[in-house]
Amino acid sequence: MDLHTVKVRVDSGETSLIRVINAALNQQLFFTIANHKLTVVGADGSYVKPFTTPVLMLGPGQTTDILMQANQAPARYYIAARAYASGQGVPFDNTTTTAVLEYKTATSKPIMPPLPAYNDTATVTAFTTRFKSLRIAPVPTVLDHSLFITMGLGINQCPPKTPAQNCQAPNRSRFAASMNNVSFVFPSKTSILEAHYHGIPGVFTTDFPAKPSVTFDYTGNVSRSLWQPNFGTKVYKLKYGARVQIVLQGTSIFTPENHPIHLHGYDFYILAEGFGNFNPKTDTAKFNLVDPPLRNTVSLPIKGWAVIRFVANNPGKENGSNTRWLGNGSKKKKKQVESLTKNKRLTIGCKRQAHARLVYFILIFLYNLFFFLIIIIIIIIIIVIIIIIIISSY
Repeated sequence: MDLHTVKVRVDSGETSLIRVINAALNQQLFFTIANHKLTVVGADGSYVKPFTTPVLMLGPGQTTDILMQANQAPARYYIAARAYASGQGVPFDNTTTTAVLEYKTATSKPIMPPLPAYNDTATVTAFTTRFKSLRIAPVPTVLDHSLFITMGLGINQCPPKTPAQNCQAPNRSRFAASMNNVSFVFPSKTSILEAHYHGIPGVFTTDFPAKPSVTFDYTGNVSRSLWQPNFGTKVYKLKYGARVQIVLQGTSIFTPENHPIHLHGYDFYILAEGFGNFNPKTDTAKFNLVDPPLRNTVSLPIKGWAVIRFVANNPGKENGSNTRWLGNGSKKKKKQVESLTKNKRLTIGCKRQAHARLVYFILIFLYNLFFFLIIIIIIIIIIVIIIIIIISSY
């Protein structure tokens, strides 16, 4: 064991609250502690109905809060994590990272836990489908927008003189993640929000499709003509307060894999997930509208789908909400879709509200000051009267 290995010391019988965070950039991870059961009590900052599991699976940026009882024989136990990699042919880091759970009286060699296979989708599904909110959730039932967005791992030819390590797809190409076959292009000079606020044209377009332009067997054999995504800086605009449902559909473009999808600036309810192509006639019956988990990242199953709902109520800094859905994978290009929820009137309205609050507090202060002065004057008058009475009695 390396001298630099992190050691977590515990006393026998104590219960520890541990927040596990996947800080990896592009990799889902299994996590476990040898011989110890983990009771999940929270995820992404929200409480969940507690459940016990021997292993966790976290996507990049996800957090899971667990309770762990130190109820085993005093010894040393490895805390271990390694990749969940569902995409065939997609390179990944297959090493295992470890720390040591150490009972304070123990000196033995650490015990290594068993870990799921790298592509153990059954364990992932059994874990992710156990999450439920602690209480009845206020899930939107009336929708203003219903989007259907496909996730794909396409390929794009590398420009000349590109280093070989940046061209890991076949035939000197590179992977390009896409949504509805659109791969996001970062603006070169001006950010999307700045362009929106100042009305600068040419930075982005508002024609991101609400559904795929071509309907196909998403999880079947996908035509090679769809492997090459279109590129653009496209956004889908939402009004402030809009109630939104998104069906996230995985595809077999180049290769299927589990996609962690993050909605920047928001939590959302995960209503359901499944395998194959989403069927609105039968799969809507699987929606949990009572106590679905509130998360900020969902793991879209390999060759499957997931459905989320949220209210567009986070306008972000000053005038808009910069919402990003990140398609993830080993050394793949991140895909982002910007959702702008409100226009400049929000900033003006916020400033007016701030001014109104300031005037209100000033008036309240002056009102209280006036009555304070009146009371002081009355007290002074009473004191003067008492003094006059005392003097006149002599």
